[in-house]
Amino acid sequence: MSNQRQFLKVVSVDQAKAAFESHLQLQPLGNEIVPLSESLGRVLDQDIKSRFNVPNFDRSNFDGFAVFAHDTQGATEIEPVRLTPIDQPINAGDDREIEIRPGETVAIATGGRLPRGANAVVLIEDSFVDGNDILVSKSVAPGSGVSFTASDISYGQLVLAAGTYLTSRETGVLAAIGETAVKVCRKPKVAIISTGDELVPPDEELTPAKVFDSNARILCDAVTECGGTPVEYGIAIDDLDELNALVDRALGETDIIVLSGGTSKGQGDLSYQSVRRFDDPGMVVHGVALKPGKPVCLAVSQTKPIVVLPGFPTSAVFTFHQFVAPVIRAFAGIKSKMSPIVRAKLATKINSAIGRTEFNLVGLSRSFFQNVTDVVAHPVGKGSGSVTAYKLADGFFSIEENCEQVEANTEIDVHLLSQDVPIVDLVFAGSHCAGVDLLLSQLQLKNFHCKAFFVGSTAGLQAAKRGHALVAGIHLLDEKSDEYNQPFIGDDQCLIVGYRRQQGIVFRSDDSRLVGKSTDEIVALIKNDDTLVMANRNPGSGTRILIERLLGGKQPAGYWNSVNNHYAAVANVQQARADWTVAISAVSNQTEGVTFVPLAAEHFDFVVAKNNLEIPVIYELKNLLHDSAVQRQLVKLGLEPKS
Repeated sequence: MSNQRQFLKVVSVDQAKAAFESHLQLQPLGNEIVPLSESLGRVLDQDIKSRFNVPNFDRSNFDGFAVFAHDTQGATEIEPVRLTPIDQPINAGDDREIEIRPGETVAIATGGRLPRGANAVVLIEDSFVDGNDILVSKSVAPGSGVSFTASDISYGQLVLAAGTYLTSRETGVLAAIGETAVKVCRKPKVAIISTGDELVPPDEELTPAKVFDSNARILCDAVTECGGTPVEYGIAIDDLDELNALVDRALGETDIIVLSGGTSKGQGDLSYQSVRRFDDPGMVVHGVALKPGKPVCLAVSQTKPIVVLPGFPTSAVFTFHQFVAPVIRAFAGIKSKMSPIVRAKLATKINSAIGRTEFNLVGLSRSFFQNVTDVVAHPVGKGSGSVTAYKLADGFFSIEENCEQVEANTEIDVHLLSQDVPIVDLVFAGSHCAGVDLLLSQLQLKNFHCKAFFVGSTAGLQAAKRGHALVAGIHLLDEKSDEYNQPFIGDDQCLIVGYRRQQGIVFRSDDSRLVGKSTDEIVALIKNDDTLVMANRNPGSGTRILIERLLGGKQPAGYWNSVNNHYAAVANVQQARADWTVAISAVSNQTEGVTFVPLAAEHFDFVVAKNNLEIPVIYELKNLLHDSAVQRQLVKLGLEPKS
């Protein structure tokens, strides 16, 4: 066995940041002049003083009559003041030189230039025509209805200071004072390098043992969100010379170098080996007491940061936002802001390993029961290799390194991933099903924001009882009554009737041990033949309960390897990581090379609190289950509507 060089020293997050940033100059890299049309999201590198007055003339605020305010004193509907109109009405953009004297008036449109001698505007509805005169029925004070010259912005006034981040509000102000180009901080160029023989670009064929390179897309877009310019260098195969050449080129062409695919294997980690060549100062941190993200490597060469992120997507994104994002913002002149924090109650218990600060992604919703002002945090919990965790997540919370467990209903501080978190109309918790995917998709099309957490029937039912989910999807069989679902719900809950679906044993169609056997013969084989490996389901799921009844206390090979949805279970069988599983026909029918043997027709229903039955999203869910077009789609999936 070859020697492996482990982490030089695992340090805390704060220690890692301090060591890394001590070798960097966290300030803008320079400036450039860009057209105003391209300045959104940039940071000003100059003070902007107005070259014009805004407005640059006395302007009417509404349609009416320009008057000398003193002439209107005492005017009422009973005793209006009579004024003499002069000249043609003044429209917006009319640059005629007009003057009125006491006792005179002129019609004026919104935005029109106030004539000389006038100091107020009477609303058109407070005046009426009487022959050749205008009668004013309401008195006005000097300045009423008028924006005077420079009342908004004056010539020479400081409008925006250097360091201002330009949003649509600021670019609108710049346009209002006639600016067409501005000097802004230069965007840092960030090299993105993916490493590993297992990676293929998304546009190439995915073969066994290969994975699509999702990190490059995630990191490039994250760089853009932080104010940088991503530069993709593609995928570097596991060849040290090739990787060294790519890193050296990136050092010469960009301001920050980010590699993803680092591991904790020491000598087996080519990214680490490439980075440790540098000694100016070179590598300053390798290993952080962080979960996910322990293998992160932080280095500096030629005053430029070089960061090696872990390969798993969630780990890569977490460590990017911890160590790389602040540097990008500093180089771009963007002031770092603390992420918004909300107080929430944890939906389910979470266990944590001692010794590392652990970050956990959560999705947020309001409570759907009891105190509706409570915010509930639903752990995403898909692991550092997940590419969908961030899709479900609204924020994250940390568990300190000396904490082993956080109980359900504990109040936690959730750091939001963005400034705005959309309000969730429906949180689904429970068993996974292709029918649920269809129904949630239909609700999304009707502008309801939905989130689904596939935690199994039992956990979903508990989430609904606590008000942490609006809807639970369950298929639980009560052994005493032999009835599905109804025996399990509380007095304050009710069932929305769903559909029937077939559960069955799934195996590869070319497996001679099982092909052609009766159901009883197959059950006997999978219980007693140790060469047949199973793909089990997660504890608490309705399918797991069915499996336990099928096995009758047996624990065949593969029993301890569980997955949390039907697609994963069938994929394990199709790809020969397992030989059999129990899944629904709606999934096995979509999968080539597998055979489905029916076991049970079960009822999949939805649990809702009675006091939530009439809220719009639940009302729409009930409508969908009765909609003939949706029912036809359910049938195509192998599901049988009950309504």
